[in-house]
Amino acid sequence: MHIRMPRRLGGVIAAVALAAALPAVSTPAQAAEAPLATAADNPGDIVSIADSSFHPLPGQPTNTKAWKVNYRSTTALGKPNVVSGTVIVPQDGRTGPRPLITYAVGTVGLGDGCAPSANFPKGTGLEANLIQQLTWRGWAVVVTDYEGLGTPGDHTYTVGRSAGQSMLDAARAAQKMPAAAQSGLSKDSPVGIMGYSQGGQASSWAAELHDTYAPELKVKGTATGGVPAKLSALVPVHDGSYGSGLLFMAASGQSAAYPELKLDSYLNTAGKKLVDFFRTNCVAIDSTVGSFKKISDLTTTNPLETPEWKQRLSESDLGRHKPDHPVYLYHAIGDELIPYALGKGLKDDWCAKGGNVHWRSIVVGEHVSGVITEAFAVQNWLADRFAGKPTGGNC
Repeated sequence: MHIRMPRRLGGVIAAVALAAALPAVSTPAQAAEAPLATAADNPGDIVSIADSSFHPLPGQPTNTKAWKVNYRSTTALGKPNVVSGTVIVPQDGRTGPRPLITYAVGTVGLGDGCAPSANFPKGTGLEANLIQQLTWRGWAVVVTDYEGLGTPGDHTYTVGRSAGQSMLDAARAAQKMPAAAQSGLSKDSPVGIMGYSQGGQASSWAAELHDTYAPELKVKGTATGGVPAKLSALVPVHDGSYGSGLLFMAASGQSAAYPELKLDSYLNTAGKKLVDFFRTNCVAIDSTVGSFKKISDLTTTNPLETPEWKQRLSESDLGRHKPDHPVYLYHAIGDELIPYALGKGLKDDWCAKGGNVHWRSIVVGEHVSGVITEAFAVQNWLADRFAGKPTGGNC
């Protein structure tokens, strides 16, 4: 079923996505989490479950049930870890296999209070209106918090392998929830992978990893946009610009994943103060405080010029392995944060390897607007994949 967006709804979504701002430090009350009776040993196993709620706006009701889950996953170094997330299931009476979207949000910040699971109950999740549209279609949604965002340790922001594994394991965990199974969510559910911006990196990594990391998931398609496919290419774009805070957030994320990088040893006093601020705050204030900072002004030595850092950054590069399922890949020509050439380059890499890619250039708009204006086309494309309709892409 294809759905067109009403004009009024489109305006609400755009306003929320563009104007929503998380508080500087968010410390939501946590519901008591019920540990499972047996130990969890495998990626995707559930460690604990707590009742939660999903509100696109403060107090706005939805016909859904939601749970916060802690589940097993894997770090970029291949070690076991625990990641949190939220499972959202429509309460529409459906009992048969229900499609499941594993969803990755764009940049929310590094502080634990920025995690989607902390903000959905309050109606302050930055992409909650977009997620609500998925539940209107009868799809269940699981939203990972990513490694270190809402769980102990620092958030491994922009570390592709960690994020992709967190997405796939979130889907595994959602399919194992007894309460969700009563509403048609199970291992037989068809799965879609979805994300934009930071979520675009995560969803693209999940797509590339699916056949080797979680082949039992019945993935029918991945929709991914605004993808930072090559992190090193973003350094000259953001150094000293209004997006410069993203560079230092990414450096913190890489150092969290790879302790030998020791970011703090390269920072001067001002740099340490700024990165410490980022580690406890959310994107709305981070993007303001971090603007127009130069790497040379905040470091004693530029870590990004060292062989160790170059190697680790390159390990998050995409395009080395074609996804084993169809992909809808989209990017705005006027994207000011993640250059259009990175998205097109990823398309070219996947197509050269024989990937089934539907490529979409967004002619009007920039980075943030891309996820909004393309939302319904993306959803309709995924609906066709869930319906078993073939697609040959347009490589």
